[in-house]
Amino acid sequence: MNWAIIRNNGVIKIKDIPILKIETLRSEIIKNSEKRVVSFFGYKNDKSIKIFAILAEDDNSRLFVSSSILQEGESYQSITPDIPAFHLFEREIYEEFGIKPEGHPWLKPVRYSFNRYDKSQTMKNYPFFKMEGEEIHEVAVGPIHAGIIEPGHFRFQCYGEKVYHLEIQLGYQHRGIEDMFIKINPRHAVHLAESIAGDSVIAHTLAYCNLIEGLSEKVISRRTKAIRGIALEMERIAIHIGDLSALAGDIAYLQGNSIFGALRTLVINTMLDICGSRFGRGFVRPGGVVFDINEDLKKKIKNILLKVMKEVSLAAEAFFSSSSVLSRLEQTGTVDVKTAKKIGMVGPAARASGVAVDVRADHPYGIYITHPVHKLTLRGGDVFSRAYMRYLEIKQSIRFILEILEDFPEDSIGNFLPLKLRPTSFSVSLVEGWRGEIAHIALTDEKGQLFRYKIKDPSFNNWYGLALAVKNNGISDFPLCNKSFNLSYCGYDL
Repeated sequence: MNWAIIRNNGVIKIKDIPILKIETLRSEIIKNSEKRVVSFFGYKNDKSIKIFAILAEDDNSRLFVSSSILQEGESYQSITPDIPAFHLFEREIYEEFGIKPEGHPWLKPVRYSFNRYDKSQTMKNYPFFKMEGEEIHEVAVGPIHAGIIEPGHFRFQCYGEKVYHLEIQLGYQHRGIEDMFIKINPRHAVHLAESIAGDSVIAHTLAYCNLIEGLSEKVISRRTKAIRGIALEMERIAIHIGDLSALAGDIAYLQGNSIFGALRTLVINTMLDICGSRFGRGFVRPGGVVFDINEDLKKKIKNILLKVMKEVSLAAEAFFSSSSVLSRLEQTGTVDVKTAKKIGMVGPAARASGVAVDVRADHPYGIYITHPVHKLTLRGGDVFSRAYMRYLEIKQSIRFILEILEDFPEDSIGNFLPLKLRPTSFSVSLVEGWRGEIAHIALTDEKGQLFRYKIKDPSFNNWYGLALAVKNNGISDFPLCNKSFNLSYCGYDL
């Protein structure tokens, strides 16, 4: 048996995960190329490096896990030429441990963490791709940007106004969050989860809590699952509306910019009423939620969401039927379905290109087990499709919340856990954040203490999609393409 098979939030003993020779693991991964890579990561044990591969069989809600052990300085034949979605995972392993994937087409640093294997590789000597020619010019943007924004560098190779290549360099923040999960007092780790990406507080905290609850064998009440589902969908609604506002502002459609912005405020202020934080901080905790939703609050949430549904629909109808809007959004920044699937894109950006992937449907958890979500897809893959997908998901999420409130469980909101985790165990938690698939993976030692905590934000999958979307577009369309993805710098700079 070359793979251990688990479900989302399932727990398995580490000893039950097969250990293969790296050549065999590579062969197995390529043989299972129809499955989707969730994570490919490692940890250091003395002088050896243990590598784990997690593949998703979305149609059957199964996760396939296998592993291999290599020595420092060892190499293997790269998987990326056969399965391009592995490109960034292999680069990360090489940067962390010096395990070289021979034949990797783009073997460059990822994050420049302080504990990386080769400290001679720095941002100052980063090998940017260059084009030659008298009429070729290079445009560098960032890492310091106008306004309040995190650092990231964008290097464009242009011929006139046309972008032939965009290279995105991140890793300026050196956050070290994964290591902090190992070192921090377990009682404080949930606060760290809330800070992985400030616009995905509920999603990342839920992934962390699901993981801890699985490792603690804690049964969560139906009411807790319902409230968490409401919070997660409220986060999705708020950010999607905010993104429509930002896209409208980028093309000088000021009416949409103002209306969508005001509607976003209604949603996040409703979160404030629920838990005391517009962004959901302090709400979700291992074992339960801190605040309940009573009858009066249920009525208020319903009334606000019905108002938002009506006004978003009116604003979106005007927005998406405007000829000036369509002239900017349609056929701009296109990523076709074949490319999106090949590079492993996730979330609404992938669904807008026709890739039917959604953790809520493929690997359901919490309330989504009893209240299924149907996957929505479009085929255009352009800025219009990514914007319209947000509109569709806003309406879907509102209907989902209203459905839960109509069938609201009557049990309690649960109690908080003593953090006693199963020893020598491995678990994977997947959550569909508003950007897409979030993965949290934990390994525990003989005492039940975390010794490896791995995080994957959907931005890790999708930054390369943005680089490809800009190709053969005018450089003035970059801000529009960028906002249509709205990726996280901090979610990448772990």
